[in-house]
Amino acid sequence: MESVQSIKQRFELIGNDVKLNRAIEKAIQVAPTDISVLVTGESGVGKESIPKIIHSLSHRKHAKYIAVNCGAIPEGTIDSELFGHEKGAFTGATQTRSGYFEVADGGTIFLDEVGELPLTTQVRLLRVLENGEFLKVGSSQVQKTNVRIVAATNVNMFEAIKKEKFREDLYYRLSTVEISLPPLRDRRDDIHLLFRKFASDFGQKYKMPTIRLEDDAVNLLLKYRWPGNIRQLRNIAEQVSVLEENRNISASTLNSYLPNSTGSSLPAVVGQTKKESDFSNEREILYKVLFDMKGDLNDLKKLTLELLKDNDSNKVQRENEGLIRKIYGNQEPEEEIEHEETPAELLHLPEPVLEPTPPAPSQLPPEDRYHFAEEIEEEETLSLQEKEIELIKKSLERNKGKRKAAAAELGISERTLYRKIKQYDL
Repeated sequence: MESVQSIKQRFELIGNDVKLNRAIEKAIQVAPTDISVLVTGESGVGKESIPKIIHSLSHRKHAKYIAVNCGAIPEGTIDSELFGHEKGAFTGATQTRSGYFEVADGGTIFLDEVGELPLTTQVRLLRVLENGEFLKVGSSQVQKTNVRIVAATNVNMFEAIKKEKFREDLYYRLSTVEISLPPLRDRRDDIHLLFRKFASDFGQKYKMPTIRLEDDAVNLLLKYRWPGNIRQLRNIAEQVSVLEENRNISASTLNSYLPNSTGSSLPAVVGQTKKESDFSNEREILYKVLFDMKGDLNDLKKLTLELLKDNDSNKVQRENEGLIRKIYGNQEPEEEIEHEETPAELLHLPEPVLEPTPPAPSQLPPEDRYHFAEEIEEEETLSLQEKEIELIKKSLERNKGKRKAAAAELGISERTLYRKIKQYDL
């Protein structure tokens, strides 16, 4: 069995981090077997190196090794790519095609970003893992394959399972052994080593002197969070190697290449994005406000209807004192409301014009009383809206378009007035 150090040299893996060494040890131990392996870790940590190590140390090393990026294949064609298709299976299928599982028979398939697989494809993959069988698209003939599957993902699989985006049974079949690679920010001692390796490689590639970091630049390099991990570090090293004429790089120079470098040494903020429950809470609050407004409007309609039905405004005020206070609050002392203003004035309504008194409901036949009450309420409700529009127009004209003064005169908030102006298109 090869040592961790020899594997690092063979596959050009840089670093002495304990978690990295443990991941390589696991890969060496599982390589001689045929069990499925799931490699996890953030994007850019180098997950593609692990399946190569496993394949090269297995008894399948002389057979095919195929790497498939599941996230890069459109959902409509991924089944055909993986399992093949028969001629005429779909539009454009002009001939029979072998899929990756058929081509890699006896070898290893690396399914990168396996968490992006559609659910229908996950069912097919589960069948391959269980008994090595698959069906080509458009075929009813079962085919056998003998492949070793190594998968990788940067998705939180338990969250994906919880959201029903990934099958739980498939996860446990893929992750017989799980190998986790640490993010670059957890490998502080390896960051400068990796940068120097990349700088040396790019110096040779572009036939330029190798760049070197000054002490303050090294400190900045170690403090940065590296959200893109090794891939981002390599990209920065290449940019600096190509663009900088001065081969000694200071912290200020390096800083100009680091995106969002301000505050980069701070811990990652968890839960910045809005959760679905936040939106439902906002909806509940909005519904409550709308129901409260509807209740206030119904109270106002009720009070106005009482005023229009009863000539004794003082009696109406006494009987509906609580309702008046609920609608208009305590903007004025109760004595002033009781002695100085009638409810009609308080609501800024003109005195009702009395028409010939219709027969009392009690004098009507029982079957007509309900209809009578409905007609009265409907007529008065419509007249209330017309009066409201008229009063708002008059108040705005009298106050020369100043909404604040008009709202104060009408006894409503400026926000309510603005809403009614928009509602009635005034």
